[in-house]
Amino acid sequence: MSQKLLLITPPFTQLNTPYPATAYLKGFLNTKNIPSYQTDLGIEVILALFSASGFKALFKEVATKEATLTPNSRRILALQKEYIRTIDLVIDFLQDNNPTLGHVICEGNYLPEASRFEQLDDLEWAFGTMGTRDKARHLATLYLEDISDLIVEAIDPYFGFSRYAERLGRSANSFDELHEALQASHSFIVDIMLDLLKQKIEQEKPTLVALSVPFPGNLFGAFKCGQWIKHHYPEIKIVMGGGFPNTELRSLSETRVFEYVDFICLDDGEAPIYHLIEYLDGKRPLEQLKRTFALQEGKVVYFNGSPEKDYPQREVGTPDYSDFPLDSFLSVIEIANPMHRLWSDGRWNKLTLAHGCYWGKCTFCDVSLDYIKRYEPVTAALLCNRMEEIIAQTGQNGFHFVDEAAPPALLRELALEIIRRGLTVVWWTNIRFEKSFTRDLCILLKESGCIAISGGLEVASDRLLTLIKKGVTIAQVTRVADNLTQAGIMVHAYLMYGFPTQTAQETIDSLEVVRQLFMNGVVQSGFWHQFAMTAHSPIGLNPELFKVRKATAEVGTFANNDIVHLDSIGADHDAFSEGLKKSLFNYMHGICFEFSLDKWFNFKVPRTTIPPNHIERILATEETALPKPNAKIVWLGNTPAIRSFSKSKKGKSIAMAELSFVNKKEDFNLQLQEDWGRWLAALLPALMPDGSRTYTFAELEADFQQQELGSFHVFWYSNTTKELRERGLLVL
Repeated sequence: MSQKLLLITPPFTQLNTPYPATAYLKGFLNTKNIPSYQTDLGIEVILALFSASGFKALFKEVATKEATLTPNSRRILALQKEYIRTIDLVIDFLQDNNPTLGHVICEGNYLPEASRFEQLDDLEWAFGTMGTRDKARHLATLYLEDISDLIVEAIDPYFGFSRYAERLGRSANSFDELHEALQASHSFIVDIMLDLLKQKIEQEKPTLVALSVPFPGNLFGAFKCGQWIKHHYPEIKIVMGGGFPNTELRSLSETRVFEYVDFICLDDGEAPIYHLIEYLDGKRPLEQLKRTFALQEGKVVYFNGSPEKDYPQREVGTPDYSDFPLDSFLSVIEIANPMHRLWSDGRWNKLTLAHGCYWGKCTFCDVSLDYIKRYEPVTAALLCNRMEEIIAQTGQNGFHFVDEAAPPALLRELALEIIRRGLTVVWWTNIRFEKSFTRDLCILLKESGCIAISGGLEVASDRLLTLIKKGVTIAQVTRVADNLTQAGIMVHAYLMYGFPTQTAQETIDSLEVVRQLFMNGVVQSGFWHQFAMTAHSPIGLNPELFKVRKATAEVGTFANNDIVHLDSIGADHDAFSEGLKKSLFNYMHGICFEFSLDKWFNFKVPRTTIPPNHIERILATEETALPKPNAKIVWLGNTPAIRSFSKSKKGKSIAMAELSFVNKKEDFNLQLQEDWGRWLAALLPALMPDGSRTYTFAELEADFQQQELGSFHVFWYSNTTKELRERGLLVL
């Protein structure tokens, strides 16, 4: 291969960790010995801008527009010396290089303050027991956001820390507005980006530039990069891929797009980009590219004639995070929502457990697209191998598994493998709240390093959950969330309102379910999203089945995913937005549970039909069924010491055994009949994750009976087993 690739994530995605798409591609290219270099232009632009030299240039630019500034921006401009003096140290602090600065920041007289500091959350609630570091990070984040407000007002209205010109990319059926914006003179921010791009091109001398566009907020930056490369290095070929093209550009017919890029690839990028490299090397005809748009004779043509299949997950290689300035990313705390903090605070290695979604039925989801439709898991052993490689490369042991819904069976095997290998990792992921997440599985996940789980409760109504085809009920979600919480895993619920045909009654009843979930401590974090119809979901493909209709039948020449829809049966969904979010904010603070639900809305709403103890009643019901015969039995404790003794009962001497356990937190003893004790003492080491074999419940019962130890059911429901179950004997 004669190609050299430059893989670019354009501004902006996240401040705290690199978006993983280029790391996945680089890992794959390594397996083919194709040289590549990757860069996150987002973090590099932020670091260039948010520096003493960057601020000097910024304030010089802002000063030319002082007469038109709002009082808040004029205040920031007047404090420019303080901002220039403090910025480098604040960035250093947010990079975890200077933790002691947190004490000074928290004293309240170090950072210059503008309007963002008027919006402070209740710091005692958010950070009271969490110490100086988190409070200081939140204050430093507000300081950065003040400058962001100044930039948006005076320099670049498109600026945002995790998105750039997002409005131009979001559901832009026509390319006109974006094309016009791309012809305008460069903004201060774009100049910084292009200067960095120039350095990367001169340094790496690529022949092919791959632009990863995961979100609408990366699109403008990607086209700006393409425009600059086309003007200054016309010989370099440019390909675009990622989440935005995969969902929005599947019906692309706009020729002007190819003034900025040469190719656009859809879905998994490994095979398309490898085929493209072969084509550029003269080893493959254009017609045999894979899922690739290109311009041919002045028309947009979709080439998908490749006879080869996509690469299986076991062959795509380990994501490669080299080239990223990993120590330079910023841990910020934008808002106090506990789960949202995980997105913005700390470095997370992103990894996928399985390609696609094992469920793949939710009617609001893009289940017709390959990235969800084609389910292909990998083995726990291979995942652990990749995790160990990434830890060795990055020095970071935090993982965010980015699956649509992590498969419970694979999570079980992964957790056992992590424990078996003695790995210390911290991880979180997204799940379906399905019944497979038993109390015991949740304890195992916690033991392997799981700290948080997010999952879709969606519309907290059993009728609508059935319509969504979520495959769960409110009772099931409640029990699973409680299992996770009891295991010490934080639970975040994705909540949805405005689903087709959702009535005002169902919206209020959903809110009542949410209120009770928080009041009972079952869920710790949540976020309301308003339903959006997408073109590739079952609802978007067949809206009439859900009693809604599209506002327009037109298919645009550019982006086509979000569809404006009309719901003549459901409530005025927009009206509920503010009240739902305000009530949830208070519930997350642990307050206002006693408020009647109508207090959150400035219009009349129906009374809830949900009983006030609905969630409490669900939690009170115990499931006592015997384990399934093929359930795995695992012991998380240590090997016990055994001592024989005898005790007298009604004049008879009974042979007894005492098992003594030493665990990380506390020691405990069990006294039981000697034959049971000797059987357990021999068996428990074999039940450990690194034991000699795996026992199922049926095999455990058979072994007990083979030893002629009496009734296994008597043993299983005895106080001995009950105590072992509380101390780490798991049924999985």
